[in-house]
Amino acid sequence: MQLENEHSEITDNLNNWNDRAVVHANGGYGDLTQFVKDKSAVTTTVKRDFAVLKPYLSHNTVKNKRLLHLQCHIGDDTLSWARLGAKDVYGLDFSPVALKYARKLANEANTPITYVEGDARYAAKALPEKTGKFDIIVTSAGTITWLPELKSWAQSIAQLLAPGGIFMIRDNHPLLFALDNAGLEIKFNYFSGTENTYESDASYTPNSTGKIKHQTNHNWAHDFAEIINTLINAGLTIKNVGEYQVSDWQSLPSLIYDKDQEGWIQPTNLPQVPLIFSVVAQKL
Repeated sequence: MQLENEHSEITDNLNNWNDRAVVHANGGYGDLTQFVKDKSAVTTTVKRDFAVLKPYLSHNTVKNKRLLHLQCHIGDDTLSWARLGAKDVYGLDFSPVALKYARKLANEANTPITYVEGDARYAAKALPEKTGKFDIIVTSAGTITWLPELKSWAQSIAQLLAPGGIFMIRDNHPLLFALDNAGLEIKFNYFSGTENTYESDASYTPNSTGKIKHQTNHNWAHDFAEIINTLINAGLTIKNVGEYQVSDWQSLPSLIYDKDQEGWIQPTNLPQVPLIFSVVAQKL
């Protein structure tokens, strides 16, 4: 029964993200045509990801390194990694609609990127055996809360990394799950195993209200202990853990946009809480 429920919940999320992909690719993520034309353009998300990753890379660069982007969505971030010099870049996502737009974006940018449809927990099974190992695996900004469990996810990452390879996650802080993105009042259990199901006809992008047909969402809490220990138990070595006060999106209604930091911050008159976390791990 549990597997049946999980399958149904993943299907709900898949239908929801297929809808979101249409919204995001058609204005929700800004002017993607201009993004394609500007060969030097890199998303703000990837700029932040790279800042976290850079100290743990040989020569502080992704150039000429094989890279896999998990839960890549419509591929603007994946294209950004290729523009930073990563080679033989792969993107994986469970939404065929998102991947359609990702492939279109890569084609328009004349940038070779291989996109694969699959659940991030089972990426090693979704990728063909001939794919080989990766020097870098990344996932970022609103990813693991959509995964029911992380054990398979961590094992898959470890399996796909080459010896010496680096994994980096930079994502919404686990505390935000307990706050339910509604304010500073604790409303849900912080600890792993907590599930939140809700209905919404909007995405997190501006002017998206009423544009999401499949409105059921399922999110799962993943506390810091689970995130870190699943990576350790999969055989990876933790190199760094970070917490940040600048978010990629308005994850709390009190946040205001800061142009200088190109992100959302808590006003100084309110309690300061971590909005984003990062973990860097290595396969030794």
